[in-house]
Amino acid sequence: MIIQIYEIRSIEVAKEIAAMDIDHAGLWATPNGKDTSLSFDQARAVFDLFPDGMRSVVLTLSQDMAEITALIDQVNPHILHIGSRPDHFSVDMTRQLKNDHPTVALMRSIPVGDDGDIALAGSYDGIADYLLLDTYDKKNDNFGATGETHNWDISKQIVDRVNIPVILAGGLGPDNVINAIRKVRPAGVDSKSKTDIPGTHDKDMAMLRRFVENAGMADEANLNNS
Repeated sequence: MIIQIYEIRSIEVAKEIAAMDIDHAGLWATPNGKDTSLSFDQARAVFDLFPDGMRSVVLTLSQDMAEITALIDQVNPHILHIGSRPDHFSVDMTRQLKNDHPTVALMRSIPVGDDGDIALAGSYDGIADYLLLDTYDKKNDNFGATGETHNWDISKQIVDRVNIPVILAGGLGPDNVINAIRKVRPAGVDSKSKTDIPGTHDKDMAMLRRFVENAGMADEANLNNS
């Protein structure tokens, strides 16, 4: 079970994360840093703290290929996470990015709102290295980092149909990650909002440790029951 944690915004948190049993650790990076993102230089400094075996994940919301190329060159992540809406960053653009940067693994966010998203997820077979299933808030037209869960039945269908490792995201925390793993059987689970200190984008380390522990327990139980 891949345990993925977002988002790391400081050297102090990065040092704590580096000592934990986490597989993927991610952050949002923009050229000079804005909102809650880190600059490319700050992101590189965070990733330099990670031990061998921990995979660095950098999120981009950009549709500018030149900016994305600069991010890859300057930050050098193991995994590039494309978080733009699918109507803003297409399957063909994702394929081009993979062709241009074959040594970087690509993770593609998929909004989960209805059954139509199953076909969308399948369109990335043979292109993306990972899919991240996240919540689509139709009411507010908001995708990702909502802190809300989605229909896990749809996520389960995606897991069963695609040939890509699927990481389940969307409102996962220590209190529901066990049920999520049992229901969906993903390749991995991701937590952001539910392991943040409420009202901030800073990590609650006690909640984070509980999430990692519970995800590990659920994974072991699944293996024993498979």
